[in-house]
Order: sequence, then structure tokens, then C-alpha cells
Amino acid sequence: MSSLFPALTGGPARRPALRFGDRSLTYAELAAATGALADRIPGSGRVAVWATVELETAVAVVAALEAGVAAVPLNPKSGEKELGHILSDSAPSAVLAAPGAELPAPVRDLPRIDIEVHGTTSAAPAAPTTPDASAGDEDPALIVYTSGTTGPPKGAVIPRRAVATTLDALADAWQWTGDDVLVHGLPLFHVHGLVLGILGPLRRGGSVRHLGRFTTQGVARELNDGATMLFGVPTMYHRIAEALPAEPELAKALGGARLLVSGSAALPVHDHERIAAATGRRVVERYGMTETLMNTSVRADGEARAGTVGVPLPGVELRLVEEDGSAVAAYDGETVGEIQVRGPNLFTGYLNRPDATRDAFTADGWFRTGDMAVRDPDGYVRIVGRKATDLIKSGGYKIGAGEIENALLEHPAVREAAVTGEPDADLGERIVAWVVPADPDSPPGVEELADHVARRLAPHKRPRVVHHLTALPRNDMGKIMKRALTRD
Repeated sequence: MSSLFPALTGGPARRPALRFGDRSLTYAELAAATGALADRIPGSGRVAVWATVELETAVAVVAALEAGVAAVPLNPKSGEKELGHILSDSAPSAVLAAPGAELPAPVRDLPRIDIEVHGTTSAAPAAPTTPDASAGDEDPALIVYTSGTTGPPKGAVIPRRAVATTLDALADAWQWTGDDVLVHGLPLFHVHGLVLGILGPLRRGGSVRHLGRFTTQGVARELNDGATMLFGVPTMYHRIAEALPAEPELAKALGGARLLVSGSAALPVHDHERIAAATGRRVVERYGMTETLMNTSVRADGEARAGTVGVPLPGVELRLVEEDGSAVAAYDGETVGEIQVRGPNLFTGYLNRPDATRDAFTADGWFRTGDMAVRDPDGYVRIVGRKATDLIKSGGYKIGAGEIENALLEHPAVREAAVTGEPDADLGERIVAWVVPADPDSPPGVEELADHVARRLAPHKRPRVVHHLTALPRNDMGKIMKRALTRD
């Protein structure tokens, strides 16, 4: 088995690898820490990782991967019932946790291995452990649990092959090298924050600086101090766009960055344009999910086209299909279809769920993402929403909620917006807008917003109902939880 992180043994030993606040490790120190921990990890099966936003979490996951053992990241904010399900389903042999971390009851029942991290640049590091040669490319690297909307979370088994191919494809698309320094403030229990945000820089031999807690001041400080890339979710970029007029250092920092990347949900076009106007830099988007890792991205050497997630990454096959499974007739930028993907970036299945795994794939091996999109003639993909919650069938049209949300956000009286469909005796479904007004004392009315959308898109895409809210329900990643949008 080849190492996922060749820089641990063959890179510049004194180059910074990880920094969390005022704690950091060089590559030599990281190799020593992960080697020492890998020697203490049981030699087969799986280990859970209590994935706090700390240096210890990164060390634990890298050590498990170097030992050839699958890591199961645990969200510290999960409730005891969810944690109990994950632990029962994945059956880890131990939990890796930072010393002093308080673990909830379901996790305390596991044998505990404290993660010892000592940054000692003055001392010679211990020899790193050689990667376990018995683990192969198809063996599990991570088991990441997806949020369950209709049942308990499912454990997506992500093989070593998928981690390597996704990170190498992103390196090609983003011209990502060991000279890059990434800054982010994302949680470490999911693909975006952990695989892209931690494992990505380490595979390249570069550096990552974690903010601990996202702030625009932290972003400005790190980018103005040599960081070259920023990863974030739309909520973060929205806060950046809001802060830019009053924070000249932030505008300078973003303007000097080599790459700004947004993911995990669609970045509204309005925020794209505000950031570009203030900084001269465009945010690029990519598209992936737990089961597939990354599928598409805007390339660093391509057009940063707002509202799109770019083109398929090297090695990834992507197609759009109709409801009957047939390919869409044309990639014309208008015809909506479900995204299906195939390639080495895919997971191997859901742990202990052969039924769910079987249902997730077509007979010829395409993964059904459940995401709806249109594709331009030149290959650019634009996500319009989830099949279950964002595809609205109204008056004989298939309408994606995303484009209506973008149009609503261009209205000066709208701060936030979400769009859903609800049953309508005449239309089949009518379009419903959920709006957070910019001025709560003067909310925009349904006719005003309907006319606004009709002028920008088409009359059949205008909302028929508008609900005013003080805030939209969001999860930890900033995604809008549309199933929670109900009338009072």
C-alpha cells in the first residue's frame, strides 16, 4: 500500500503542515506524532475519531490512514441517540480523542486512546511508522455518516482509492501544489472540512491553517500573512460579502488570494458578484457529496462562471437523465435532469446496507445523486436543486428552486430566500418563497416579488405564495433545511 501522504517521509521536514490557532506541527513533527499513534491503533477494523476542531483530530485521522485502519469521524454535536446508532453500526474497536475531551455516554463505552501531540522543532523526531502494506486501494479509508432525512444516518464507506483520486483530480483542476497554504474554518467530521480541508493540503505537501472559528478578521489575517487559498461554505462567503464594505483589509486579502473555493451548497450569484466587485477575485465552486467525494469544479485556468459548479473532474463521468432513466435530449443550459456519476471517486457502498447500496446505483454502475441540474453546451454544470425538495413541477414545467432563489436574492428588499413547492389543484405544484426581509418593518409583498422573478426568468417561475421569516433554518454546514420550512 502506498502512503496517501508521501510528504510525511519524503517532503521538507521543517515545512509547516498543520496550524490550529497557536499550535502547529511541521511535517517532521506530524510524522512523529502520527507514527507514534499508529503504533497504538488496533491493527484491523475501524476506529472512531472524536472530531473536535483541534490539531488532535487531524493527527488521529492521518495516523489511522497510515496504519491502514478506517476512521469513523464523530460529530461532537451529535445527540446520544445518533451517536449510539453510528457506533452500533460501525462497531469501532476504540475511540481516538484529545486528552481531556469529555465524551458522551455512548462513546465512553469504547476503549479510549488519547492523542498525544507534541510540537518540538528543537528535538529530533521519532521515525514515522511505515504504512501498513496489507491495506489496498479498495480498502476503507473513512466511514462518513450521511445525515438521515427519512431514517438513521447511513455510513458511506470511502476507499483509499477515492480519497487519492479526488485529491489528485482537484490538484489538477486547481493547480494545487505544496507551495499553497490553505485557510479554512470548517468542521472536521465531513468531506469538505476533513478530506478537502485537511487531507488535501497534506497529500500535496502543503500547509493548512485552521481558524478554529470562522471570522472575517481571521480570514483577512491569514490571507494577508501568506495563505494562498480559502475554502468555505456559502454562509461564510455571505458574511464576507456583507463585511467587505467596512473591512478594507478583508478586500485586500481576498484580492491577493490565489484561489477562493465555495462548496457544500450553492453560492448565490448575488454574493458572487458582490465579492468580485469588491476584490477583483471570483469565487469558484465545486460539486460533490459524501458518497462521491468531488465530481466537478470550475478550474483555476477556466472561466469562473457564477452559478455553475464547473466541469467534470479528471476521471469522472457525468450524465443527466430523465425520470425514466433515459439521457436528456440535449445539453442546452435549459433541460433539467438528474445527475448520475461514475468513476474512481465513488464510495464502495453503505455499511451494512446492501439494499440501500443497490438502490443507489443503476444496473450499469452509475450513482444516482438525487441532484438536479442543467448542463451548458461547453460542459459547465449548474445545479438547480435536490430531486426530493428542489424540483418543482408546475403547470407542465420542471423548475429548479435554485434559479428562483438567486433571482429573489437580487431584490434589494430580500436578505435571504428559499423556494419550495406545495400542492396546487390547477398547477400541480405552486412555487412558494420563504423570505427573510432586509427590513422586517417593510417586507416585500408577493406581487412585487412575483413581478421581479417573472422579469428575470419567466412568468411560470414566479412565486405564488410568500412567507416572511426572521431566519431560515440551517444545519451545521449552512445548508437550508427545507423540510423544516412549514407554515406556523
